[in-house]
Amino acid sequence: MIQARLGVNIDHVATIRQARGGTEPDPIAAAIIAELAGADGITVHLREDRRHIQDRDVRILREILQTPLNLEMAATAEMVAIACEIRPYCVTLVPEKRQELTTEGGLDVVGQAESLGGCIEQLHQAGIKVSLFVDPDPDQIECSAALKAEAIEIHTGTYCNATSEQKRQTELEEIAAAISLSRASGLQVNAGHGLNYQNVQAVVALGGIAEYNIGHSIISRAVLVGL
Repeated sequence: MIQARLGVNIDHVATIRQARGGTEPDPIAAAIIAELAGADGITVHLREDRRHIQDRDVRILREILQTPLNLEMAATAEMVAIACEIRPYCVTLVPEKRQELTTEGGLDVVGQAESLGGCIEQLHQAGIKVSLFVDPDPDQIECSAALKAEAIEIHTGTYCNATSEQKRQTELEEIAAAISLSRASGLQVNAGHGLNYQNVQAVVALGGIAEYNIGHSIISRAVLVGL
């Protein structure tokens, strides 16, 4: 049985900060609190439009964290250059659209195999592990393995947003199959997007997932508990 790790995503601490353009609340302080509370790692998404996490945040986190830093980012030349300079423990490549509120679905690894392969090679040359954020789709997983990514992160959003028990069970079955295929392909399996204190339990029960990257539900609860 895999002892699963928790990576706490602190993006939305920065979202609140950026709403006023000031310095509070400080996502760096939030990361330290999460570490002290037992988080196994910290995740941040440096978006192209810099809507929440800023470059300075990532640089400071890389210097002070005692746990691994997972940098989520788009597979662009700008972001790859930043990652290769800062050298986080892991980069998770995610799809990104300027208009979206949050990441909508997984990467099209099959359709972007050539460009993603080049990004992965550059990141590997800098000594950075690479994870690809994908839907629980066999073709995407097999292509991820072929591109020599170390891990995939299963997009759990469709499961989390399911409005019927039948749909949830169907999505869980697809996630279970994706876990099995990924591990057979030599990939570490992570999971994230939309997971909260309730819906994560059925995913954990499947087994085989090494790391959960969770942010929105943790930060949302922290706001109310703090009040």
